[in-house]
Amino acid sequence: MSTASTRSATQRARAANLPRTALFDVLRSPLITEKATALSDKNQVGFKVAIDATKPEIRKAVETLFGVKVTAVNTVVTKGKTKRFKGRPGVRSDVKKAYVTLAAGEAIDLSAKLG
Repeated sequence: MSTASTRSATQRARAANLPRTALFDVLRSPLITEKATALSDKNQVGFKVAIDATKPEIRKAVETLFGVKVTAVNTVVTKGKTKRFKGRPGVRSDVKKAYVTLAAGEAIDLSAKLG
């Protein structure tokens, strides 16, 4: 067994054992941008997620919290920009985004309350 398949099997097992409260820590907020809105035509939804969240954890969190079937999860890490504040250099935080593809016929209403 290769190390990549062993690692992914371990990540899937760890994601399966997450308690419900930990799922709220994985998904930080929905992405409300032009790109995320345009992706809704392709049955995709965007979320800001924890920087250490894995794809299996993101999949489980979305499926459990919203009650939908997820077919794919794509992630991107946007590195923080260097900016100046009062003449001193500083660095913004890194942000991890997840674009989740839902199964045909599934939808997520991001304006609804989670419970």
